[in-house]
Amino acid sequence: MTSAQTDTATLSALNRRFIHNFVTNDVPSHSAILHPLFRTIDTLGGHMDRVSYLKEWATGFDPDVITYWDMRDERITLIGDVALVSATNRWTRVRNDVETQGMTCYTDTYIRIEGTWLCILAQLTSVSPQNYPADDTIIVKYLRGVLQ
Repeated sequence: MTSAQTDTATLSALNRRFIHNFVTNDVPSHSAILHPLFRTIDTLGGHMDRVSYLKEWATGFDPDVITYWDMRDERITLIGDVALVSATNRWTRVRNDVETQGMTCYTDTYIRIEGTWLCILAQLTSVSPQNYPADDTIIVKYLRGVLQ
């Protein structure tokens, strides 16, 4: 396996871990893959620092509200010690007995420091239905917080 293939496999595993950490509200595991200067930009353009992000992360996934979650259409671009990891999440949310569905695309920027990949930026973007990736690109799927 080439170093690019090894890096891609490592980043793909980190991406799956990132998603699993969200679904399980696993702050310690998630904190371990974030750079100390990490920040995020949400779908509305709001910026959040690492401390605020991890505080929100602790309760961000509620399986009674988010009844379906998947990760699909993963794309990994390597540029030396920088990597862009993009994918799309399809979700179903139920609030006040009203079900809504949608998709959110994200790009996580990782940097390699002393051989370890750390996420320094996560940016989310709402996806319009005409841009929804197909179901055959699903990598992981959760029903009510349980990996299928």
